[in-house]
Amino acid sequence: MTTDRVSASVLTLFALLVIWESRLLPLGSFRQPGPAYVPVLLASLLLIFGVLLILTAGRAPSLSSLRWTEWRHALAILAACVFAVFAIERVGYRLTMLLVLGFLVKFVERRGWVLSLTFAFSLAFGSFFLFYTLLRVPLPQGPWGF
Repeated sequence: MTTDRVSASVLTLFALLVIWESRLLPLGSFRQPGPAYVPVLLASLLLIFGVLLILTAGRAPSLSSLRWTEWRHALAILAACVFAVFAIERVGYRLTMLLVLGFLVKFVERRGWVLSLTFAFSLAFGSFFLFYTLLRVPLPQGPWGF
């Protein structure tokens, strides 16, 4: 079993899960798409590409040849994601993203304080401005309106 086949299998299973769960929502038509239209469309594309990758991925390295040298990075990213899931409603989007990005850039990527804080601040507040103000996507503001 190669690494590409394993990843393609996971993506294929995920696509099937999305299609299965989307059956509860109306699909609609091309002219009047329903809430399930885009998820089913994207999952179908993912399913097609996943199956194609399973069929053509013969030259990738075998799964047993991989060494997890970056497991600490993966664990830190997973911990940051879990923190973000539980913190975003409680402390708000901007502060959560500021903390998560600051942690990832400063301690995982080991960059300087100025670069870490500048990057985290710019991305947290810039993405909030883009989505909340310009695109009018409701984002959690937290108890301090921040």
